[in-house]
Amino acid sequence: MRAPRTTVALLAAVSAAVSLAGCGAKVSESPAEEKAASGHYPVTIENCGVKTTYDKAPQRVVTNDVGIAEIMFALGLEDHMAGYVAPDYTQDRETVPWADGYKKVKWLSKKAIAKEIALDARADLVFAGWNYGFGEGSGVTPDSLKKLGIGSYVLSESCRNGTTGTSRGVMPPLEALYTDLETLGKIFDVEDRAKKLTDEFRKQVAEAQAKVPGDGDAGGKAGGKADGKAGGKRPTVFLYDDGQDKPFTAGAYAGAHDIITKAGGDNIAKDLKDTWVTVGWETVVDRDPDVIVINNYGSVTAEQKKEFLKSYPPLANVSAVKNDRIFVLDYVDLVESPRNPAAIAALAGYLKGVRSS
Repeated sequence: MRAPRTTVALLAAVSAAVSLAGCGAKVSESPAEEKAASGHYPVTIENCGVKTTYDKAPQRVVTNDVGIAEIMFALGLEDHMAGYVAPDYTQDRETVPWADGYKKVKWLSKKAIAKEIALDARADLVFAGWNYGFGEGSGVTPDSLKKLGIGSYVLSESCRNGTTGTSRGVMPPLEALYTDLETLGKIFDVEDRAKKLTDEFRKQVAEAQAKVPGDGDAGGKAGGKADGKAGGKRPTVFLYDDGQDKPFTAGAYAGAHDIITKAGGDNIAKDLKDTWVTVGWETVVDRDPDVIVINNYGSVTAEQKKEFLKSYPPLANVSAVKNDRIFVLDYVDLVESPRNPAAIAALAGYLKGVRSS
């Protein structure tokens, strides 16, 4: 996207001003400010292998994508945000516990984060992820923002295995979610709030997993008390993101894989050591999934995706299609976000029903 002339004209001035604020990292303060901050700051954190020291909490954070905005909302950090960037998906934003965040914080753009957006918002920190806003193709990277005096925080689910390239998947999304909540808790001096959230999420996931039958056990975890019905093996699951000629799905490093696994399912693409990947329909037919999970987002609705799957001749004899076992989760459920624990619980309940049917 080419920068508007007004933005380009102001670039130098805004950049200079922002560089003074930075992201709270190594900024000189008055004695009064230093005294006020001395109880917590400076604080040094590590994010995707990079250590950063903050002398104060960032005040004008811009986030990219729904799940990332909701991490900030869940921590109660709306007052530290200049705005959020997110596409106009049809996902529920009204009933989530942190729905007020969408009313309090400005929606800056329906397109991906751009340098111009960050500059116009006078951002001191951009919170995004690789392929969730950051990318060499777009020119928006932590290094490019640093040159403008803007700090960066990288979504831990998207951490790369190296400093270059596109390989991602350093940690599972739930571990990444807990890591980000705890790290942001340190940056913004809300560690108690972060711990409360992670404790609640861990409990929610543990309760969902406790109800997942072990192989051959319908009563709970393997070794638990059975209820007289054989639990059978884990249902095999195909995550359908989109695509008609070839489907786009979740490999072993995608958040959806971790969610499917913790919910008691067996991802048919678990052998693909990547995040989101394209496969052939012949692979889906050959692996014959018991359940298809639709990733609901974009201009093609979940219902339209379901209609395609049920009417596509090569899939007619696939167990999930033949038995109408198609479950829908929203995009933000399947990428790192505070919605992950509830998504695991919902999918676990559905898969348990598949086992017992």
